[in-house]
Amino acid sequence: MSQFIIVEFWRVLKPSGSLYLFCGSKLAAEIEVLMKSRFNVLNHIVWAKPSGVWKRAHKPALRSFFPATERIIFAEHYGAEGFAKGANGYATKCSQLKREVFKPLIDYFKNAREALNISAKEINQATNSQMCSHWFSSSQWKLPTQVQYEQLQTLFNTKGGELLKAHDDLVIDRLTLQKKYEVLKLEYADLRQQYEDLRRPFSVTSEVPYTDVWTYPPVAYYPGKHPCEKPADLLDHVILTSSQEGQVVLDAFMGSGSTGKECIKLNRQFIGIEMEAPTFNKTLIDLDK
Repeated sequence: MSQFIIVEFWRVLKPSGSLYLFCGSKLAAEIEVLMKSRFNVLNHIVWAKPSGVWKRAHKPALRSFFPATERIIFAEHYGAEGFAKGANGYATKCSQLKREVFKPLIDYFKNAREALNISAKEINQATNSQMCSHWFSSSQWKLPTQVQYEQLQTLFNTKGGELLKAHDDLVIDRLTLQKKYEVLKLEYADLRQQYEDLRRPFSVTSEVPYTDVWTYPPVAYYPGKHPCEKPADLLDHVILTSSQEGQVVLDAFMGSGSTGKECIKLNRQFIGIEMEAPTFNKTLIDLDK
């Protein structure tokens, strides 16, 4: 695996795309380092292969443990989520709306602090936290917990001021404003859908593997079997998890075309690349059947 191939993957992968790269256990660490130069590595998946092959191996002669696994590096573009958020303005509009709706609570805290000129350092020290910027500004505003609010009241009292409202009343105010925000946010439903369409697809259920250890038996031997052929159920899992119907799946090392066969079955478009002409020609015939 060369840096050139990694660069080409980076060039052709869409901002919302996912990359799954299969590799042997001995090369996995080096390949992951190469991948990180261009991609955000999300998981280093271990594909455990239940098989009787290792039982027949002469293990003492190996001088190491038998490699009964393969690795799958799962990655995305750096900044993929930020691209989706910024591409259609949904996140910006929601942020603006939230500041407007929560303005009464934001101003309550902000004005009380400014009146006494209390520093962020004093607030963080009094509450043993780093939450001043969240409580006393409109950026990612949050309501302090009851214990934190009582600590703030004590600090404000020592400065000759006070926070008059009870914490329970602030909780009620926050819940009321949150409901208002959720209702108003519905006006951006179309933008929300556009945002979801721009995000990297990722869909798993309890019926499929959702940890970073997958157990799939390797493809059993048959005459003409490609040495790197992947099992259909594993490919189904990858395709269904990280793509939607009608989207394009690229297999840059197509081999016998197993990925293409599953894409046809799952209503995905498919592009395959294969260096060996005999294998490529045979795969085209198989995919046309």
